[in-house]
Amino acid sequence: MSDTDARRQTTFGPSALATPANAVTMARLLAAPVFVLMIIVWGATWFNLVVGFIVAASDGLDGYIARRQGTTRSGAFLDPLADKAVVLGALITLATKGDLPWWPVVLISIREVGMQLYRSWAGRRGVSIPARNSAKLKTFVQDLAVGACLAPPLAHHLRVALVVVWAAAALTIVTGGQYLADGRRAFKEAGA
Repeated sequence: MSDTDARRQTTFGPSALATPANAVTMARLLAAPVFVLMIIVWGATWFNLVVGFIVAASDGLDGYIARRQGTTRSGAFLDPLADKAVVLGALITLATKGDLPWWPVVLISIREVGMQLYRSWAGRRGVSIPARNSAKLKTFVQDLAVGACLAPPLAHHLRVALVVVWAAAALTIVTGGQYLADGRRAFKEAGA
């Protein structure tokens, strides 16, 4: 049996739910409240930074698995939901603790929740709005903002966290506009 034949046998269809990629995504989703609790209890520690890095890096793992074994509609919904649960949970917790200002966190939160609702609404109408590379950069910069607050050497240097969180907010707004334009184009092409 060739490698291609073996891959075809393990490929999941678009309606599959129980896939390895979805298992990784669900683990990230379940890790979000634990990570938030760790930030509340321990604050800026190397342990929290490493856990945050692992949770953020697992986003790439589930994407890699999905590309090799087949993407699913459930994964397309759950993956960005897990991203948002981890990042927004951490950012809101850090703002509540006074480690980040509220304004960029509020802007990021409104855009992230609004875009998740928009993509879900579009999906129910049969229109898919795929992620752009700029959205992956946005998520990376959001993760950097969280990391800047959790890394012990940077935790007490608010300027670093401020620069990164405002950069994340700017990227978040820009990519939101891109998604809206992509959605408008996708609806026109679908005739919806």
